[in-house]
Amino acid sequence: MKVCISCACSFNAFDWRCPSCEFTPPINKGFPSLAPAERSCADTGFDSEEFRRLAAVEAESFWFQARNKLIIWALQKYFPNAQSLLEIGCGTGFVLSGIKKAYPKLSLYGSELSADGLGLAAQRLPGVPLMQMNALSMPFFNEFDVVGSFDVLEHIESDIDVLKQIYKSVSPGGGVLLTVPQHGFLWSHSDKLAGHFRRYSRPEMRRKLELAGFQVEFATSFVSVLLPILFLQRAIAPVQSNEKAAEALKPNKFVNNALGFTLDMERSTIKAGLSWPAGGSLLVVARRYGY
Repeated sequence: MKVCISCACSFNAFDWRCPSCEFTPPINKGFPSLAPAERSCADTGFDSEEFRRLAAVEAESFWFQARNKLIIWALQKYFPNAQSLLEIGCGTGFVLSGIKKAYPKLSLYGSELSADGLGLAAQRLPGVPLMQMNALSMPFFNEFDVVGSFDVLEHIESDIDVLKQIYKSVSPGGGVLLTVPQHGFLWSHSDKLAGHFRRYSRPEMRRKLELAGFQVEFATSFVSVLLPILFLQRAIAPVQSNEKAAEALKPNKFVNNALGFTLDMERSTIKAGLSWPAGGSLLVVARRYGY
């Protein structure tokens, strides 16, 4: 169900017009604005230029391609009967476009606090409802089979509050797919430049999900084989601008293909049942069993 951001009435409807108070959310740059006024201008760590940089590298980058493949595998394995999915912080729409291609019958929705990224996402996602929304105040209740958040939580200081919002927005039996940067020893000034509040450990992520009400069903590190390279990169160049970080995600074609092949092999071991204990990133699948 949707929840009116004006009077808090719950209702089922295709559009956002509240049947109780008749409030309709304003439109921001062509998208419904569901962000409460006091949070609508919160700093996301991204600006329009950052979204354009991401859009320029995602489709050809070994890292974004590998992450998409892992997300799509996890979705099929753990939520094979899902009919709806909301991505929080959908950015330029790269993840949703991959899911849409793999599962064309799945009803997809995307949200972003900044409306700047939604314009780029709309180009990749014709027909997919997109909305400006703050993950700290999600106007849904038992609405989606799956909520995805991919490298977003680290940008939000009150991450447990976001997980609680996701919990109430997911229908019983549904769940959440998360990816986050991992390992405190990889923390560098580049994380601060990227707008990160933290890098996660697996126990920390599990604890926070359980505090929100979820039960963790699966967790694995990824970008594990490349962890020594990632560590050396952070040690040699602890301060890296967002422009340089984006360039690093799309090296020359030969290196990009080699790294992509390495992560494909790593993913095959995860699909076979291996949970890697360490890696640059963490994938977690958790389910809501409560009512």
